[in-house]
Amino acid sequence: MRIHNIVNWAIALMPKVTTAFLPPPASDAVLQNNITWDNQSFFINGERQLLLSGEFHPWRLPVPSLWLDIFQKIKALGFSATSFYVHWALLESEPSVYRADGIFDLVPFFEAAAEAGIYLLVRPGPYIQAESFGGGFPGWIARTNGTLRSNDSGFLDSFHTYYSNTTSLIAKYQISNGGPVILLQPENEYTGSNNEFEPSYMQYIMDEARSNGIVVPFLSNDPGPYGHNAPESGVGAVDVYGHDYYPLGFSCSNPDNWTSFELPTDFYQTHESQSPTTPYSLVEFQGGSMDSWGGPGFDNCAQMVGAEAERMWYKNNVAAGVSFFSIYMIYGGTNWGNVGYPSGYTSYDYGAAITESRTVDRDKYSELKLLGNFLKVSPTYLDVQPFNSSVTMAITSDISVSPLLGLSTNSSFWVVRHTDYTSSDDTSYTMPIQTSNGTVTIPQLGGVLSLLGRDSKILVTDYPLGNINLLYSTAELFTWKQFGDYIVVVLYGEIGEHEELAIGLSNPDITVLEGDSSSVQHQYTGNQTILAWDITSSRLVVRVGDVYLFLLDRTSAYNFWVPQLITSETTHNYTSNATIASSIIVNAGYLVRTARLQGNDLYLEADFNATTTVEIFGAPENAKNLYINGRGQNFTKDSHGFWSTSAIFETPQFTLPDLTKLTWHSIDSLPELQASYNDSDWVDASLTFTANVDYKLSTPTSLFSSDYGYHVGFLLYRGSFTANGQETQLNLTTQGGGVFETAVWINDTFIGIEEGSREPRGILDYSLDGGHSQSDISWKLTGNLGGEQYVDLTRGPLNEGGLYAERQGLHLPYPDVNDSTYGWGSSTPFQGIDSAGVGFWTARLPLDLPSGYDIPLSFQFDQGTLSGAEYCAQLYVNGFQFGKYAPSYGPQTEFPVPQGILNYNGDNWLAISVFSYNSSGASVSSLQLVNNTIATSPIQVDLTNQPAYTKRANAY
Repeated sequence: MRIHNIVNWAIALMPKVTTAFLPPPASDAVLQNNITWDNQSFFINGERQLLLSGEFHPWRLPVPSLWLDIFQKIKALGFSATSFYVHWALLESEPSVYRADGIFDLVPFFEAAAEAGIYLLVRPGPYIQAESFGGGFPGWIARTNGTLRSNDSGFLDSFHTYYSNTTSLIAKYQISNGGPVILLQPENEYTGSNNEFEPSYMQYIMDEARSNGIVVPFLSNDPGPYGHNAPESGVGAVDVYGHDYYPLGFSCSNPDNWTSFELPTDFYQTHESQSPTTPYSLVEFQGGSMDSWGGPGFDNCAQMVGAEAERMWYKNNVAAGVSFFSIYMIYGGTNWGNVGYPSGYTSYDYGAAITESRTVDRDKYSELKLLGNFLKVSPTYLDVQPFNSSVTMAITSDISVSPLLGLSTNSSFWVVRHTDYTSSDDTSYTMPIQTSNGTVTIPQLGGVLSLLGRDSKILVTDYPLGNINLLYSTAELFTWKQFGDYIVVVLYGEIGEHEELAIGLSNPDITVLEGDSSSVQHQYTGNQTILAWDITSSRLVVRVGDVYLFLLDRTSAYNFWVPQLITSETTHNYTSNATIASSIIVNAGYLVRTARLQGNDLYLEADFNATTTVEIFGAPENAKNLYINGRGQNFTKDSHGFWSTSAIFETPQFTLPDLTKLTWHSIDSLPELQASYNDSDWVDASLTFTANVDYKLSTPTSLFSSDYGYHVGFLLYRGSFTANGQETQLNLTTQGGGVFETAVWINDTFIGIEEGSREPRGILDYSLDGGHSQSDISWKLTGNLGGEQYVDLTRGPLNEGGLYAERQGLHLPYPDVNDSTYGWGSSTPFQGIDSAGVGFWTARLPLDLPSGYDIPLSFQFDQGTLSGAEYCAQLYVNGFQFGKYAPSYGPQTEFPVPQGILNYNGDNWLAISVFSYNSSGASVSSLQLVNNTIATSPIQVDLTNQPAYTKRANAY
C-alpha cells in the first residue's frame, strides 16, 4: 500500500498538495525532444534526471587543457552538470570585432565537458555580473546611447555581434546535435533597469537566441524567489523558472555567524505558487562568497560556507524537492589580467569546494561528494512530494523533520535538523517513522539517535536497493551498487552516534567481516532484519545475506568514490541509468577521476597525495589486470571478489628557484615624469561631451577614460598650463575603481596621492588657483597600448594597462634587455626604488619539475611593515598578469599561477611592477615561489600560446 494512505497523523500536521505529473510544454517538443520536463524534474533522452551542477568559468582558468581537470573533479562529486557564464568584454572589446580563439575559444570547453560526461547550462548574458569587469559588458558600452539592459535600440544593437556569434556557436554543441549543452539562461538576475521591469527585453534576448539556432529550453535565474518571467506569465516568459539564493550573505569576517537570513522553509510552497508546471530549480545557490580588498580572505569564506553549512542549507534544499541545483561557485579561479570587478582582488577562490589551486582537500568538497553521490543513486527522490517541517515528529521540539513522501512508491526521505538551525548543541532523540511495515519508533533495539552540533541528516524509508527494500536507515547513505548477485551499500555517520537500519531480508546469514563483531546488534523481526551499531573511527563491514554493508564514520566515507565505468559498449559518459548502473565503488583517498575497462584490463585514473590502500568493489568479472595512471598494479582478490592494492606515493624531488638570486633587469616605468618625454602619441582629451549618460561633465572636456577607449589598468594623464607664479593649489577629483591610488606630480616633483573607490574612471573635476580657469589646462591621456584596438590578441583585451613597460611589451617573455633605448639597469625588486614612481623588473625563471605529478605553484609575497607597504605591485608570468598585490589593503599575499601559464620544464619570464606612492620609495620585502598540495596525477597540461616580446612599432 502507499504511504500516503497510512500516515494520516503526519499529513494532518502538514498541508497536503496533490501533485500530478504534468507533460512537457508542447512548444518545446517542437524544437527538440532530448530535454523535456514536468513539475518533478527534467528528462534527458527520456530518462528522469536530477541535475546537480556547479559554476565554473573557463575565462578564470586560462589554460584550456586544465578544463578537463575541473570537470572530472565536478563529476567525481556525483554531479552531472556545470553552469558557466560567457564574458562579452573578453570577446568583443572593440565594437563589432568578435574574437573567440585561443584561451577564449569555447570549443575546447564544450569538448572537455563531453569527455568528462558533464552537461552544460550556458549563461551568455549579455549581462552576467559575476564580480567581473563591467559585469561582462565591454568598456565601450558606456558610450552606447540608451539605457543598458532595456529595450532601447542603441543597447539592443550593441550586443548583436557578440550575441549572434556566441549563441550560433553554442547551438552547434546542443544536446540535439550530440553536444553537452542542455539549457540556456537568457540575461542574468533580470528584474529591470532603472526600476523598470521590461519583459519585452527578455523576450528580445530569447528571440535572438532562437533565431541563431538555440533549441534547448530557457532557464531563468531570478535573484530571489520573486516569480519574474515565470512560464505562462506572458511576454518574456521562460520555459523553466529558476531563482538564486545566498542565505549567508557576503561578509566572511565572522564565519560562524549564520544569522544573516532565516533558513527558508517555504521554498516548495513558493515554487508551487509561482511555477507549478516546472521542476524546482535553484540556479545559483551559495557555495562560498566574494571577498573585497581589505577583507578577511577566502579561507574564512570557505569556513563560513563549509561542510556544516552544506549539510544544513543544501539538505534544506533537498527538503524543498529541488531537482536542478547549481552551486555558485564550485571552482572560482583567478581574476587574472583585470577580469575581476574593481572591488575584488586577484583571487576568485570564493571559498569554493575546489580551491583556486585546483586542490580538493577542503572538507566541503568531500561533504558535497557525500550528498551528490547519494542523490545520484536515489531515483525515487524525483518521485516525492515535500511537506512542511514538523517539530512533533521527534520526541523533542529541538528537532525538526521535513518529510518527502513517495508519490507512486513508498520510498520516502526525512530531512532532520535542529529546530534552531544555528544551534551547536548535541541533541538526543527518538522518532516514530512511517514505513510500509507500519509505524516504528527508531531506534528499535534501544538507545537514542543523536544530532551533533550544526548538522542535518537525510533518513530514508522503503529505499530500494535493487530488489531488496531498506525499510529505514538512521545512518546516511553514500552510495549503493548491485554487482551481479550481491549488493554493496556504503553508510556513514558521525563518530559517537548510534545508528540503526532495517532491511527486508528474513533470517539472512549475518557475518561481521571487518571490525568488532560484538559491536553489532541484530534482531530478526518478521520479514525484516534490524542492525544497530555505534560509529567509531574503525569501520565495520557486515554481510547480511548477499548485501555487504560498509558502516563508516564520516571521514572514512570521504575516501570513497563511485566512478562510472567506461567500456567498449559505452556510448557516452553523461549521467544516465546505464552509466550509474555500470559504476564501481573505490576506496582510494584523495581523488578518483575515471574507471575504464578495456578487454581484461581495468584502468583507474586517480590522484594520490600519500601512499594509499586502494580497494575496488564491483570490479567486472572479466577484469584480470589493474592499471592505475597507466602503471600495472599487483593486487589481491578476496573471497568476496573485492580487490586491494597499494598506490605508492613517492615525494617528488625538486627545488624551486630562489627568486632573489635570479638575474633581474630593471627600468623606470614612469619616464613620463621627465621633462624631455614626448607625449605626442598620447590622445588629446578634447571631447567636449561624454557618451556616459549617467554622469555629467564638470570639466570643459571629458576626462573619462572610457570616452577615449581606455578601460583597465593604469591610466596616465598629463595636464599642461602656462604658469603665472601665483599658483599654490591644484585640486583633483578622481575615480578609478574599488581600490585605487591617484598619484600627482608637478613636473617631476611628487605632490601626493588620493585614495578613492568609484567609477567612472578618470578625472571628474579639477581646479587650479592663481586666477586660472579650467580651460587653461590642456590634457592628454593614455592607457593600454591601442586601447580597444589592443595589441596582444593572445592574452586578450584586459591583460595590459597603461604603464610604460606594459605599452612597450616588456612584461612579455624574452624582452630585449640589451636595447639601450629602455635604459635597462640591474637592480632587483627587493632593492626597489628610492622615490615615488614606478619601477619595473623582469627576469628569466627556469623550472624543471617532475612529470606524473600535479604540483600547484604560487608566488608568495610577505606583508612587510606598514611604512614599507605604501605601494602596489603587479605580477606578470610569461606575459599574463596574475597578481595585484596591495599590502596596505590586503588580504591577498599568495598568488596561484597554474601549470600551462607556467612552463614546468623550461624557461619562464617573471615581471614585476612596483608603484610607490611614498616619497621615500618602496621595495618588495620578500617574494617566493611555493608549492601547494602535491599529488601524483594523470593530468596532461599543455602550455598555452605565449608569444614572446617583439618590438612594438607604435609603442610610446
